[in-house]
Amino acid sequence: MSFDDIIDRTGTKCAKWDAVESIYGVSPNDGLPMWVADMDFRSPDCIIKAAQKLVDHGVFGYQSDYSDYHNAIIWWMKNRHGWDVKAEEIFTTFGLVNAVGMCLLAYTQPEDEIVLFTPVYHAFAKVIKNAGRKVKECQLVEQNGSYEMDFAAYEAQMTGAETMLILCSPHNPSGRVWSKEDLQNIADFAKRHDLLIVSDEIHNDIVYPGHTHLPMPVAVPDCIERLIMLTAPSKTFNVAGNHAGNVIIHDPELRAKFSAAMMGLGVSPTIFGTAMTTAAYSPEGAAWVDKLVAYLEENARVFDEGINSIPGLTSMPLQGTYLAWVDFANTGMDMAEVKDRVHKSAKIAPNDGITFGSGGETFLRFNLGTPRANVEEAISRMKEAFADLQ
Repeated sequence: MSFDDIIDRTGTKCAKWDAVESIYGVSPNDGLPMWVADMDFRSPDCIIKAAQKLVDHGVFGYQSDYSDYHNAIIWWMKNRHGWDVKAEEIFTTFGLVNAVGMCLLAYTQPEDEIVLFTPVYHAFAKVIKNAGRKVKECQLVEQNGSYEMDFAAYEAQMTGAETMLILCSPHNPSGRVWSKEDLQNIADFAKRHDLLIVSDEIHNDIVYPGHTHLPMPVAVPDCIERLIMLTAPSKTFNVAGNHAGNVIIHDPELRAKFSAAMMGLGVSPTIFGTAMTTAAYSPEGAAWVDKLVAYLEENARVFDEGINSIPGLTSMPLQGTYLAWVDFANTGMDMAEVKDRVHKSAKIAPNDGITFGSGGETFLRFNLGTPRANVEEAISRMKEAFADLQ
């Protein structure tokens, strides 16, 4: 298997390709869907073999023993991230968006305000609002081509109604990998305002050379009494359709509250989710991820070089993730015209930046988790669509 292989995903009921025309008006027949954050690559053989083993057995009954699954998670977090996790600290949810909803249910009340550093993953705000909570947007500041946090501004926004902070680390949509100092400042801010921290670290394995992802409990060990960690193999191994997420909670009191919420809703793992996660979090899975990251790094280089050669367009340098964040503010166009050119002329479907909250208004997010030929084709189309600027 090569990451360069073009795999036809049309007609498979996948959101990325089969829903692109109804949402963006871009036909999957001649368009390039670059929105939904899953990749156009086959998962590694170790995962496929694990799924096939279940299929060959043909009996899909209840599971009782999760020790191999838990041990795989423990091994991965220790060996890949230097993070010590215990089996009793691990809960399995129906993906991480579900995990966010579970956290809201377990730890907050209706009308509570939930802090988001925007622009940020759009599902957070959606779940918060649908849960009857309120979003408190603390906007990131762009400095030297990267996002920083302005805690002086955030302090002035706090009213006392806030009870939780949801962090995206590494950051989606910009690919920012937060430093130890950043994470310490976040923890200090949360402590000053008595906020629980929900740290969504779903992109933790896709980090480029020169940058290191630090799990929050590794970076700031003394914040665990207010910390809920979210991780998953979904982005790393392209198994998002499994909806298998890990909630890891070190603090016993927080763990008890989450356990009660889980039992109250009857949430439990699926046999495919546990088997595929166990297979992924292995030496074979690790070797595959190393090759994936090298491939994605070159995709990002090709994309940034091409986009930044178009006057008025700026692609924020990726430190992690496979999601490129492109600013069109200096084109002199309003976003309606920008999207018209991208959708209709270039026939590309990225995510609209405004859906990520305050600060995303002039941006589009492009998914680079696709064969390089598609990235190169996207650059060619973008240059043609904005040829009058060159």
